Amino acid sequence: MPQTLDANFWQQRYDSGHTGWDRGGASPALEQWLTAGALPSGSALVPGCGRGYEVERLAAAGYLVTAVDYVPAALDALATRLQARGLTANLVLADVLDWSPTSQFDVIYEQTCLCAIEPRRWPAYTAQLARWLRPGGVLAALFMQTGRDEGPPFHCELNTMRELFDAQTWIWPDTPPLQIPHPNGLFELGVMLKRSEQAVP
Repeated sequence: MPQTLDANFWQQRYDSGHTGWDRGGASPALEQWLTAGALPSGSALVPGCGRGYEVERLAAAGYLVTAVDYVPAALDALATRLQARGLTANLVLADVLDWSPTSQFDVIYEQTCLCAIEPRRWPAYTAQLARWLRPGGVLAALFMQTGRDEGPPFHCELNTMRELFDAQTWIWPDTPPLQIPHPNGLFELGVMLKRSEQAVP
């Protein structure tokens, strides 16, 4: 594992074509949630969006989408595809741990951002998610399952996620998570968390 998983590290992965997290299209989990009408309408945020297939899908579904990544190559690829389809989204080049939006979102789609961050920094990222999402809003999260300690991607064990996304701030569903196979041979657990009405500093 590199000493620092910074923008240069991820830019090199794009430059070398080592992008095993890239499905080449939107996740089946997002398609299922959209088809079921499970996500509130309005504004949506995709942090650590990568090439942004989910950004494209949400924009096509009528959401006002903001996409954040700190790798120019990722946002450039997304911008090209959006333009080709006549779709729009707010593309932000920034580090998710430092970025602050001007308003909260109705939906946050979390897929490959958390598992790409070193676990020691997960609490800071989770706090950001809570600040970004309006009370009552939905965090549609896919937790990567690797079964190993090293990363990236880092293993997002479900009990660890329950501790990280604590019951004071997040309402967990009673239904079991979706199990979504990934082309890289791993799988993700899809969970829709609701932001509690409790104020977040």
